[in-house]
Amino acid sequence: MDQPNATQKPDLGLITTQQDQEEESVHRALEGYYRAGKAPWDTGVTPPELVALVEGHGALPPGRALELGCGTGTNAIYLARHGWEVTAVDLIDSAVGQAREKAEAARVAVRLLHGDATRLDELGVPGPFDLFFDLSCYCGIPLHRRDAYAAGLTHRAAPGARLLMFGYGPEPLGSSTTEITSWAAGVTADELHSRFPGWELLDVTPGTNSVPTFWFTLRRDA
Repeated sequence: MDQPNATQKPDLGLITTQQDQEEESVHRALEGYYRAGKAPWDTGVTPPELVALVEGHGALPPGRALELGCGTGTNAIYLARHGWEVTAVDLIDSAVGQAREKAEAARVAVRLLHGDATRLDELGVPGPFDLFFDLSCYCGIPLHRRDAYAAGLTHRAAPGARLLMFGYGPEPLGSSTTEITSWAAGVTADELHSRFPGWELLDVTPGTNSVPTFWFTLRRDA
């Protein structure tokens, strides 16, 4: 009689299929937000946290910036208007199209790319960059792609580069903002410490939203 194999290996094909399905679910959900015109992160207003970094006391000097999940381009255009050389990426084609129209109307130069922020090598984004800006992109990425995101930024970070990230904290699965499994995980300071070796977490500031949100500021080691 055959004995059960206690050391049976996981079915890699099944895991890959589940991961692919997760990525497809995220893509469909994001498309749905833009199709309905209700993407909560795309308000048309540049957040004061980014304004403070660009214009406030001890502001960063203009350099090269990469925005991850740029939506319809509000913040990429803001950075370009303040002297930054900007590349911006978004997964949703219609959002990138709107961003191009807005950048053209604003008469600013922004390199806008349609693609996956966790697959920057495929998009021809060489770096180095002095500033990375992420408004709700990372916290929406499936967990199995987050190390690739972190590695992509680290590879393209100039010494001392900053990453300013806004993200949702963990929430129970099934709430109005967590219909995707990985979205329920949100993002935490502990996770960023783990996934971003070679970066220092300078600041964690709670957001003002009705659900848990945070602003994270990281600096690449010199």
